[in-house]
Amino acid sequence: MNDLSRELQLTVTDAVTRLLNIPGARRPAASLDGQWSAQQILGHLIDSAANNHQRFVRAQFTNDLVFPGYDQEQWVAAQHYQDEDWPALIQLWKSYNDHLAHVIAHIPAAVLLQPRWPHTLDRIAWQTVSADKPATLEYLVRDYIGHLNDHVKQILAALE
Repeated sequence: MNDLSRELQLTVTDAVTRLLNIPGARRPAASLDGQWSAQQILGHLIDSAANNHQRFVRAQFTNDLVFPGYDQEQWVAAQHYQDEDWPALIQLWKSYNDHLAHVIAHIPAAVLLQPRWPHTLDRIAWQTVSADKPATLEYLVRDYIGHLNDHVKQILAALE
């Protein structure tokens, strides 16, 4: 297991414990960020896991980091996360990230650190990288974890 994998696992394990301890009455249907509820934000993190899963796998056998984006609003709306059972949603998010931690743990260091160009991290990353600079898969993985942490903190700050 590498440091990135361990960081993801520890982050998710801690968040799951805290998220499961939030009483149902504290999970309002109203939005937390002006748009999405806690359940919808967690659903967005599931969508992020799904999209980054294929990116992390594909990047292991390509020389670039060129990936399609996705319409986050449409994905959240189409899946009706607001109507999901909260513990089931948390379990899905945990399971997906457990698998991603497993995938990340098995990416060779040379593959993680290989400078890549072209890339689309100027459009799809949470913290973008200029299109005229090379990027690494390690950066994309760290960006994924940072994005996840940001939204988890947002949910917890609003509901705890």
